Amino acid sequence: MAERALVIVPTYNERENLTRIVPAILEQDRRLEVLVVDDASPDGTGALADEMAGREPRVHVLHRPGKLGLGTAYVAGFRWAIQQGFDFVFEMDADFSHDPRHLPKFLEEIRDADLVIGSRYLDRRVTVINWPMSRLMLSYFANVYARWVTGLKLWDSTGGYKCYRRAVLEGIDLDRVRSNGYSFQIETSYRAWRKGFRIREITITFSDRNVGHSKMSGAIVREAVWMVWRLRWWALLGRV
Repeated sequence: MAERALVIVPTYNERENLTRIVPAILEQDRRLEVLVVDDASPDGTGALADEMAGREPRVHVLHRPGKLGLGTAYVAGFRWAIQQGFDFVFEMDADFSHDPRHLPKFLEEIRDADLVIGSRYLDRRVTVINWPMSRLMLSYFANVYARWVTGLKLWDSTGGYKCYRRAVLEGIDLDRVRSNGYSFQIETSYRAWRKGFRIREITITFSDRNVGHSKMSGAIVREAVWMVWRLRWWALLGRV
């Protein structure tokens, strides 16, 4: 049976990006399919996704009743991917900050890994475009902080461009994942690492969005600050 790969794209008011990002994903590899997880976007993103799915059998849509957060959107997508029997499952932003042209590289690298992470800071090499220096420094040192607290040996544990083998998602116990903002990326990678799965980082180019609005907030930053300490404590208690 041919391998199948699913790219999960969470959306909230991403109508302007959706018509461009989905075809850009699908053209990278015939094995790729897309799942749009829409949080009842008031701009009609969900309805547009349904129209696209009606025309293209490799496009699928999950509708959620409201803006419930990035982490729960991915968990919903992970569960759907497991039920449908996909071999590889991607996380990817809708706003082109994650370049679809990197997808074939992920599919190549996952051959010898269980989780492949697109890194903006691999070996201290910064590959971020169009971010203000304040945002770049916050992101870079957040990763230094997460590495120091948790012991997770990743250059970019907060990055959200990732490819999992299905076995990882089945093995980390999605019911126990607690993060919902960007710390979700740290937590899922940490849980995979603690379970002994093979993690590999590859360099990606990350570009700030030029359409729509960032979902970053102070609450998301605060969640990340405290979540790394919770992960360390849970590890001591044998809960991860």
